[in-house]
Amino acid sequence: MDQTTRPEADFTIRAAETAEYDVLGEITARAYLDDGLLDFGEDDPYLATLRDVAARAAGAEVLVAVDADGGVLGGVAHVSGPSAWADLAGDGEAEFRMLAVAPAARGRGVGGALVRACVERARATEGCVRVRLSTQKSMLGAHRIYERLGFVRTPERDWSPIPGLSLLTYSLEI
Repeated sequence: MDQTTRPEADFTIRAAETAEYDVLGEITARAYLDDGLLDFGEDDPYLATLRDVAARAAGAEVLVAVDADGGVLGGVAHVSGPSAWADLAGDGEAEFRMLAVAPAARGRGVGGALVRACVERARATEGCVRVRLSTQKSMLGAHRIYERLGFVRTPERDWSPIPGLSLLTYSLEI
């Protein structure tokens, strides 16, 4: 099996295809909107970034979880090292962002599988020693996934991308 495909119980993790960008963008946007993670709702400027999978794919590896029929269940952007798409990662580090799972696919292990795929890619990257991520305080389900996979809180790295939005950080030594 190659690095781009990983079968799970009833879905596969692989690199996103261009034809899936719009669907993944909408899944990501809806996840943030429906979970109340955007302060300005439909008017939040970050919504355009969440929907723009093509821009992410130009500077990061975008992974998707797809079911047996090819339906997109969720996705994540994986970044190795410093990049315009890395908020935290420096030399020897990887980062993932914009982890999102469609509501109908939640509870099936999709989020955890996408995180594990990012960790596997980081481990396969020469010189990479750590995976980092940022998360909102209210993303409790995501926090459980991260902690179950061995990520630990790094409060000294917590930050605010905009006034009023404080992000927590986690790290995994690999």
